[in-house]
Amino acid sequence: MASLVLSSFCFPSQKSCSFTSSSLRFRIRAPTDSRFGGPLFVGFGSVKKRNGRIEASVDSTAHPLVFRDLDADDFRHPLDKQNTLLLRAIPGLNEIGRAILGTVTEQIMLLENIGTSILVSKDQLPELHKMMIEAAGILNIEPPDLYVRQSPIPNAYTLAISGKKPFVIIHTSLVELLTRKELQAVLAHELGHLKCDHGVWLTFANLLTLGSYRFPGLGGFIAQRLEEQLIRWLRAAELTCDRAALLVAQDPKVAISVLMKLTGGCPSMADQLNVDAFLEQAHSYEKASSSPIGWYIRNAQTRQLSHPLPVLRAREIDEWSRSREYRSLLERATQMSM
Repeated sequence: MASLVLSSFCFPSQKSCSFTSSSLRFRIRAPTDSRFGGPLFVGFGSVKKRNGRIEASVDSTAHPLVFRDLDADDFRHPLDKQNTLLLRAIPGLNEIGRAILGTVTEQIMLLENIGTSILVSKDQLPELHKMMIEAAGILNIEPPDLYVRQSPIPNAYTLAISGKKPFVIIHTSLVELLTRKELQAVLAHELGHLKCDHGVWLTFANLLTLGSYRFPGLGGFIAQRLEEQLIRWLRAAELTCDRAALLVAQDPKVAISVLMKLTGGCPSMADQLNVDAFLEQAHSYEKASSSPIGWYIRNAQTRQLSHPLPVLRAREIDEWSRSREYRSLLERATQMSM
């Protein structure tokens, strides 16, 4: 049972994106598709210069960019890399995980999800199916099965069972809370877990966070340290998958809006939420926790959490969207054919 909750954002009718010609950098304002969004370069409208940049309008919505040769390490967060190495250094951890998540456990989880959810397909909730297929194509990964489950708690999670096709579960309340573009960002986050092969450790860590399992036969101190290391890894893995969400949304405000809505949003107030104000809140938290006392309180506050705080995740997305690493990935990408 993997895990993420992402939240939504009502984006404006136009978005900006940039590309570089041999001699000029253009900023293009293109109308977004109300269902799936993304930039489609068809033709230039008016062209003008502003603050040293050439800005040109285009007359059509754009197809999203696709990362044909994308590797998981192209977007894996440094903390994910670091904590993955630490887990791999623990003797027998993989074997323990696979023993716990044996055939019976897998079958129980599989039947529970199939028996209590709706399987999405081109004939069943086709718009959701199309969003999943498109997101998987952007990230260069085989699409998993997608199920929708009735629940008042907005959530989504992934289950990867060895030897079987993985699947993603989304809750109906999440569908109601988010725009279609935001919902696709959530699907992309879950695909990030599969792309990065988080598999056994992800399910193992989630069982621990749910209190469904404790390590038998280990001393209390050793078991506690092992559980802490798994939860620390899970928090780092979530940062990686937020990057996967950004790679599919191709607009940081969409991914950040998801977090904002899950923090304190509801459908009736969606049009009043402000992503920029939420980012300012994130910067305020960073400043307030930078003192020695603030640092101690922040670590005590987050130590047992399975996910980083939403404001910290928003700041991470914003910073990575401005990075050379992210821009380099966009430059390598090609336009999706529809």
